[in-house]
Amino acid sequence: MTKHLASAWLAVPFAVLALPAWAAEDCGRISIAEMNWASAGVAAQVDKIILEKGYGCEVELVAGDTMPTFTSMNEKGEPDMAPELWVNAVRTPLDAAVAEGRMVIAAQILEDGGVEGWWIPKYLAEAHPEIDTVQKALEQPELFPAPEDPSMGAVYNCPSGWNCQISTANLFRALDADKKGFVLVDTGSAAGLDGSIANAYERKAGWLGYYWAPTAILGKYDMVRLSFGVPNDKADWDACTAVPDCPAPKVNSYPVSDVYTVVTKEFSEKANVAMDYIAKRKWSNATVGKILAWMDENQGTNEDAAYHFFETMPELWHAWVPEDVAKRIEDAL
Repeated sequence: MTKHLASAWLAVPFAVLALPAWAAEDCGRISIAEMNWASAGVAAQVDKIILEKGYGCEVELVAGDTMPTFTSMNEKGEPDMAPELWVNAVRTPLDAAVAEGRMVIAAQILEDGGVEGWWIPKYLAEAHPEIDTVQKALEQPELFPAPEDPSMGAVYNCPSGWNCQISTANLFRALDADKKGFVLVDTGSAAGLDGSIANAYERKAGWLGYYWAPTAILGKYDMVRLSFGVPNDKADWDACTAVPDCPAPKVNSYPVSDVYTVVTKEFSEKANVAMDYIAKRKWSNATVGKILAWMDENQGTNEDAAYHFFETMPELWHAWVPEDVAKRIEDAL
């Protein structure tokens, strides 16, 4: 991989020089936020490669996170683009920024949105097709033995300090899971939560608990998200499900997070070919999960994972760009 990337970067100046003069002028300079979580970081690197190699843009990546990046784009007009912004976290101020003409929601990048929920391994779902809801899983605690007391069922929770720890604990109480023979397991850390899934898969054992997508773990291990049997009640979610120690939690479903590419208004009016590309560019959680799983297994960087994507999924990214642009990108890789 290292040799491959080195040879690819040596070819960059020649590839850029070979582009028609109009490309760089039409695209210009772009600053892109490389957010500090894996899926967004890879997306930023993919955008950089396509815009540089295919369109001759001058791309600068800047470190980002949800609130600092949004605030900077809203107040200072920079960076130009956040490829993967989880909109639910900034919904109200973003709506205001769009209405007041400072920012533009350019496109949906995760076509199925960011998803959260309680999951079970696919092999268990296939062996027990009757388990299609959380409630039905809770009817069979023997299928999900707790690590400390196998006579009890286990629901694996998020680490302390994560928002999902609060919602999972409230849903556990709303479902009366303790009365059905279950305990709520504190996984202690992100590694502990991931390790509990990996350990279950190695032993083909039962597992029930919280997770989210897109992630490397769900790209590596096939898991099935269970329904809570009710739609998401946003008002109750905000007032209770997501509130620590809510006195009377109700059964609720996790909201699907809107995940979009957001740009500044000024950039949207001058970007031309960049905006054309962004409008077509999107991928699924399953696709991102596979890329992140490869990245995790190979200890790769965001850039390594982006090159892996180009090499292994050409049919997807070819659909995002015209044939001549795809050819230039292939020649530069």
